[in-house]
Amino acid sequence: MLGGKFLLLINCGGSFGFFCRFKGEILRDGFVDAEGRAYCISPLLYETGWIPFDVSTDGIKFDRSAQYFSVHPSKADPAYKVTLVNATQWQYYGTPNVAGRLEFTWNSFLISAEKVNIELWGYREFKAKEETNASAFLEAELRYLYSLGRNLTNTGAFSFIPEPKEDYSDWELGNIRITASSNLEGARDVQGLWSGGHVLAWHLEQAFRENSEAWAHNKCLKWDVLEENLPNFLNELIDCPCTLAQARADTGRFHTDYSCDIERGSVCTYHPGCVHCVRAIHASPIHGSGQQCCYDSTGALVLTGDSVGGSTPDRAHDWGSPPYVKPPRVPGYSHWLYDVMSFYYCCLWSPHCHIYLKHRPSSGCQNYRPPRAGVVLGDPHFITFDGLRYTFNGKGEYYLVSSPEKGLSVQARTEQVKRKNGTLTKATRLSSVAMKQDASDVIEVRVAGAHLQVLRNQNILAFTEQRWMDLYGVYVFSPSPGNVTVIFSSGVGVEVCLYEGTMAVTVLLPEEFYNHTQGLLGSMNSDPSDDLTIQLGEVISSADATLEEIFTFGASWNISKNSSLFTYDSEHLLDMYNIPPSHDPTFVPAFSLPESLDDPLVAEMLTMCYGEGAQFCKYDTLTTRDLTVGNATLKAYQKHQALLHALKPVVSCGWLPTPRNGRKNGTDYLQGSTLSFACNKGYIMYGSAERTCLGDGTWTGDHKAIINKKLSENTNLCRGRALCGQYSPLVKLKLFKFLVFMHSLRSL
Repeated sequence: MLGGKFLLLINCGGSFGFFCRFKGEILRDGFVDAEGRAYCISPLLYETGWIPFDVSTDGIKFDRSAQYFSVHPSKADPAYKVTLVNATQWQYYGTPNVAGRLEFTWNSFLISAEKVNIELWGYREFKAKEETNASAFLEAELRYLYSLGRNLTNTGAFSFIPEPKEDYSDWELGNIRITASSNLEGARDVQGLWSGGHVLAWHLEQAFRENSEAWAHNKCLKWDVLEENLPNFLNELIDCPCTLAQARADTGRFHTDYSCDIERGSVCTYHPGCVHCVRAIHASPIHGSGQQCCYDSTGALVLTGDSVGGSTPDRAHDWGSPPYVKPPRVPGYSHWLYDVMSFYYCCLWSPHCHIYLKHRPSSGCQNYRPPRAGVVLGDPHFITFDGLRYTFNGKGEYYLVSSPEKGLSVQARTEQVKRKNGTLTKATRLSSVAMKQDASDVIEVRVAGAHLQVLRNQNILAFTEQRWMDLYGVYVFSPSPGNVTVIFSSGVGVEVCLYEGTMAVTVLLPEEFYNHTQGLLGSMNSDPSDDLTIQLGEVISSADATLEEIFTFGASWNISKNSSLFTYDSEHLLDMYNIPPSHDPTFVPAFSLPESLDDPLVAEMLTMCYGEGAQFCKYDTLTTRDLTVGNATLKAYQKHQALLHALKPVVSCGWLPTPRNGRKNGTDYLQGSTLSFACNKGYIMYGSAERTCLGDGTWTGDHKAIINKKLSENTNLCRGRALCGQYSPLVKLKLFKFLVFMHSLRSL
């Protein structure tokens, strides 16, 4: 995103001059190297995703075009970045007992020069025009500040002892850039390497080094005032999942926060006490804000009301949000300015984290509703959103999910299964799935040998450099060659996995799709009896449907040629799918297969295929004559069952605070949990000392004080919790008389 990368232009070399134009508006000179190769250099941008550019030899007619992928600075390949050695020293430099030399390194082979300049660039967001609206006309700026070194030998390492920079102390966030010394200092859009964005503690004014805590406290107080005047963004955020299992399973709406990742050792610098955090993938619609949810080792959601390491929302989403470019939607940087710098002021550099948490409180999970999941696996077997299980072995292209009201279409292509010996079976399996929602890019995921291939608008996407891609109206995540997740802006997630060469597809739908789905994965309405509804509307009773009737149902959901989202980029695909009918009427599958004890395969199959999912495992083993295939189907089935268990709804009664002048035992607010309250010495409890979360989302016990609140010298007016009060001798006398009076009434 920061630019400075060579874009080699194939078949565009020569001695001529030419121009590169990015996004139809950013015009830059191209250049030709000594070997006659033509290049453009990517410019500094404040957005991620696919960036179009075109080339002209005369500056008028731009007749050659291409695209490149702009990534969030934190997601750039570390091999192509400047690395800050000992990041903790960099972020605390100038605070007590943190000083000395700072060091950073880079790959010297990536700068094609013997001598380099080392520069500091600062980032800010400012008003382009004077307006009363606090968020109006904000502009983003990454500006060259000064050089740390000039004409230095390109060794791949540099260290220095930083001095306070009074003239630049207002620049508190920035990056280090390394370029060839032949470039002018601060020149834009030249080849270079960048560090990640980081807080510039090491160059702040002398006042910071003399008393960093007081300096930071003053900044924290100013931020407090600023926040009071900004719009409230908390109300439009999605609630957090209640459990770690839900958070990791809801892949259509939440994704791992790599700063606190259980898969990478749970180094949670900003959330002590947590083992894993996730971020809401989609920014809020109005303010472009983000949600963050963090969990402890028990899998419980950690709240800021109980811990400074609790889940904190973000005024600016860390990954930015479309249309990007303008604050507070600039990827990475807006988040640093609005949410991270203030954490340094209030929590890391001074002990005033309560100010920060006042504006960044955890949202809880009372309104969270997990998505519903449907799956296709094996040869192929279906489990609908409402839990109906059936097998459909049609050959062709079909609707898995169709939701015209929500603009969603997920289509599946099946092919005839081929055994290892090359013979064809009377069964099919998925070979490709294609999808889009509204005006999003069309994404297709298909089997390509031992891995999955992803296409965007009929063009292959390579995941050799990136695991995550921000596309138009959709994201694609591919952590491994056999695993792809497609995520739409509505929160729909489509997970595609390979099991021994066989594709399994899981579709996750948020509750907004309730009563708005049709297709092979059924009508999501908690009623499996109508899941076998053919495309013309007739319902086949699932209770007594024959295998032939189920086949008729499945065949009815073949797609029309003009609605196909698939790519036909080979003669095979044209001949097999584009020209013939979408459902092959000549292919009749084996609806069932005998389990003959004389068959040597059966004994091993029965040992392997047992328990839930055994019927799918047996069918696939017998049709393919391959135990490996049957076992893969069983594993896919078991994974789906684990997913359903993780997404099981839970009830939260909401957070209960610790009573003033007292203690709270427990931080679990889910159904069946009990919290107890006790007072510090010298204080008296009134209200319930124990509360239990009920299945209807309410707490047991009194939410009103047993004794008139006026009797307490330390009245806390918050409802729904036990309160502790300290009483003067006069109040104690009144209390004693009140208790005697109540006792006398009970005696009567």
